[in-house]
Amino acid sequence: MTLPKTMSGIVLTGHGGLDRLEWREDLPVPTPAPGEVLVEVRAAAVNNTDINTRTGWYSKTVRGDTASTATDRYDGAADADGGWSGTPLEFPRIQGADCCGIIVAVGEGVPESRIGERVLMRPMYTRDGDDDPYGLFTFGSERNGGFAEYTTAEASQAFPVNSELSDVELASFPCAFSTAEGMIQRGNLQAERVLITGASGGVGSAAIQLAKRRGAHVTALTSPSKAGALQALGADETLDRDAPLPASAYDMVIDLVGGPRWPALLDALRKGGRYVTSGAIAGPIVELDLRTLYLRDLTLMGSTWQPRSVFSDLIGYIEAGEIRPVIAETWPLKNLAQAQESFLGKSHIGKIGIEVRGE
Repeated sequence: MTLPKTMSGIVLTGHGGLDRLEWREDLPVPTPAPGEVLVEVRAAAVNNTDINTRTGWYSKTVRGDTASTATDRYDGAADADGGWSGTPLEFPRIQGADCCGIIVAVGEGVPESRIGERVLMRPMYTRDGDDDPYGLFTFGSERNGGFAEYTTAEASQAFPVNSELSDVELASFPCAFSTAEGMIQRGNLQAERVLITGASGGVGSAAIQLAKRRGAHVTALTSPSKAGALQALGADETLDRDAPLPASAYDMVIDLVGGPRWPALLDALRKGGRYVTSGAIAGPIVELDLRTLYLRDLTLMGSTWQPRSVFSDLIGYIEAGEIRPVIAETWPLKNLAQAQESFLGKSHIGKIGIEVRGE
């Protein structure tokens, strides 16, 4: 196979608004380094993390919700620590945490037999040889991701997948479902009562399916207009996201929202309950009454780093047909800015897919 020397893609030129996303048709096709593979990207998807990285929301200087700088309001204060690692991000950067594609070349030390494999990229991982056991390297942040026609990845992080699902459907899984499964495994959810916030989004809708797979009784916080769709996904019941929460009703809370209503989530836990978070779309700064924490023997957990088994488990669920994709819309890569605008409208359920190459 003869590979082109240039490719098309979206380049992030710096932290900021949607104007920082630049369509290019002259990007060099990357060469896989030793231990890496070159992947022809077929599809990607939109995630909160792509937008948060673009805007620099991970910076400690940002105290508002994720929409506060998502379109065009940005003052540059986050340049020093706006990436996942808390260090400056290198620009230009090709984002895209989700990626489904085909291996078309391999670097030194990688068997040529891998050429032709259909793969999903593991979006967050600890690099081989990293002395920090919780060291985090993110596809589309610390290295170029899936918003271009070709990308490279460490061969060990490109997971073969055998499925009849489309490329766009498969690309909806990696970031959202691995985040949700990581939270569920971190909190050791069993056949218990669980409350899921932000339940109509990519991670929330994934968490519904993954919690039901474990036999949990799922209550989803959502808007009334989305309740029926979430029940069809497996939610046993839904609650209006602005309604009062029942006290001491849940064994575990899976929270993606944070914000001013956060104390009510702890009140909704039973004694000895567990709270796990991997997002704060309503705002990262919350009020904690330590008496609630210790007098009720609660456990609070953050969940970002994942063991490798989380992603290999996810591949198994996909291949067994135990989970299904939820695609609200699909946009061509060239229209990524419009796709992110639609994402920020929060009127959809599940994921917004990005078609990089036609199937």
